[in-house]
Amino acid sequence: MTLLIDDENRVRTLTFNRPDALNAFNEALYDATTEALLAAADDPEVAVVLVTGAGRAFSAGQDLGDMQARITNPDFAAGKHGFPGMIDALTNFPKPLICAVNGVGLGIGATILGYADLAFMSTTARLKCPFTSLGVAPEAASSYLLPQLMGRQNAAWLLMSSEWVDAAEALRMGLVWRVCAPDELIADARKHAEVLASRPIPSLIAVKQTMVEPTRAEIAAAAAREYALFAELMGAAANTEALAEFHRGRS
Repeated sequence: MTLLIDDENRVRTLTFNRPDALNAFNEALYDATTEALLAAADDPEVAVVLVTGAGRAFSAGQDLGDMQARITNPDFAAGKHGFPGMIDALTNFPKPLICAVNGVGLGIGATILGYADLAFMSTTARLKCPFTSLGVAPEAASSYLLPQLMGRQNAAWLLMSSEWVDAAEALRMGLVWRVCAPDELIADARKHAEVLASRPIPSLIAVKQTMVEPTRAEIAAAAAREYALFAELMGAAANTEALAEFHRGRS
């Protein structure tokens, strides 16, 4: 299973489960995550969703093998929801969403934090938005959400540099809320999740709606701009060379 689902004390934990691929997103994981978010939104017994990763990674982002196949294979089988469906589900998720970054987070493994109501990070974890190193545009409405979360200059560095950010720097930037020892990360995230989950769900939804509703149109507009630029740049010279270099490194 590409996604593990566990319920306890009105907290539903979603664990990305492709550890051999560092939990990189293929179409199956996009679809499984989307379905899980939609189900949790509708489940009256779920108050909070906690997202983490299996093994040593949170998520290595887009599976670059899939990206290469999408460019070169006219018969590439897209998922039912795919990346856009998952972003829509994150944008519209009505309940508290908590991320526990247990290890490396690249691409959507970093930009998903723009949708988190609370983000926890292991002291040994690292984050990177590798868009410029891949010759592509940003994703997941990060061009809007991250400046809102971190301030323009912190977001500009993260989105433009393709450099790693460690846990201390992520905390300083405001990208995450708490930094924890690796063996305390899940327990600390769960402790806070259960505090929220003890509150009435309609009230939690009302608080989140009043916080997020003013930004939904801006998120949709940013995502549309990003999709258009990503489509324009994917398969262009810089992206093609970056993907070729990636595959050379694996061979």
